[in-house]
Amino acid sequence: MQLLHSATRNYSWGSRTLIPHLQGQPDSDKPVAELWFGAHPGDPSTVDGRLLNEVIAEDPAGQLGGRVSAEYGERLPFLLKVLAAEEPLSLQAHPSKAQAEEGFARENAAGIELTASNRNYKDDNHKPELIVALTDFYAMAGFRPLARTRELFAALECPELDHYVAMLDDDPSATTESANLRVLFTTWITIPSAKRKELISAIVAAGERLIAADPADWKSRVMSTVLDLNQRYPGDIGVLGALLLNHIELSPGEAVYLDAGQLHAYVSGLGVEIMANSDNVLRGGLTPKFVDVPELVKVLTYAAADEPRVQQQDKSAQDNVHDAAAWSYPVPIEEFLLDRVELTGSSSVDLDYDGPTIALCTAGSVTFTDAAGKTLTATPGQAVWLPASERLVTATAASDAADLFVARA
Repeated sequence: MQLLHSATRNYSWGSRTLIPHLQGQPDSDKPVAELWFGAHPGDPSTVDGRLLNEVIAEDPAGQLGGRVSAEYGERLPFLLKVLAAEEPLSLQAHPSKAQAEEGFARENAAGIELTASNRNYKDDNHKPELIVALTDFYAMAGFRPLARTRELFAALECPELDHYVAMLDDDPSATTESANLRVLFTTWITIPSAKRKELISAIVAAGERLIAADPADWKSRVMSTVLDLNQRYPGDIGVLGALLLNHIELSPGEAVYLDAGQLHAYVSGLGVEIMANSDNVLRGGLTPKFVDVPELVKVLTYAAADEPRVQQQDKSAQDNVHDAAAWSYPVPIEEFLLDRVELTGSSSVDLDYDGPTIALCTAGSVTFTDAAGKTLTATPGQAVWLPASERLVTATAASDAADLFVARA
């Protein structure tokens, strides 16, 4: 049981306030986008001044446990983050495992340095991800069902869209919907730049009329975001992509899961994010960074995501939870599980698993006590590393109330 010191990423879309204020610090002089808690070789966390990936490599069975090390070798299978978005992230998707392995090998063979700005594949792993909101959080996640997209296009009353609406069959089958989305999106990303900008200008004007007519309607909320994106990235292909995505407003504790190939962009807010241990991103717009639209199109899945929210499961009655409120976020992959626990002065949760665990405090303060009576206390933005060899550790609130996220394989 050791304090785990995060790596910090200062991307331009980050916030000068959200993560610093979470940590009880003043505003930062530069954007703070992410805190990384994990062992990704691109930016591993540290324990006692040592890189976590090196600690794991010295004793995979002790740090990861036999079950996890047998499956993943010396690789911690998940990466935990605190993410703070003041501005929209790039329009992006992540590859499948097979796509990541092929792309990583291809770029290595081509001699592209891992740190090169035109590198797509930083590792050979996929990156399914789950984000849980800590504040109100706005995300664009997965293609919207076409019936609602047709409703949006009809409400815009934009003649310049008519040609593209004609590409969308009325057949509601999933196969037809996917084919329609593929045709429409690939058409939009291949039209000449001047024509694309004309189309976006017409859509923006139609969006302004729609918002003025009914500002409370869901379609107006979508168009407000689309207009904002166009102000930040005028005429960008990502502005058109945003028209096709689910626009989701999460309250604290709510979550979204994104699998390989799902187009998305986080827009604003603070959240806890967990993913398979990867940093592979294929970008399609809304960013000054390297954009590789052909590679993005290769990894995209065009199935509509009717409801990408994850339904929380109440775990408060489980044997390891003692008078605390606890929830899990079930996901369809094996690399990670994430639980959220609300502790009060009289409650506790036992952390006793057969694999590696990272316990992250996000509110109040949490004291961790091991079987020998050793204690560590974490405050918001701090985490504790619990190797598989660790015996029972109990987490209690060191303040009147505290919030804890528990990540494990």
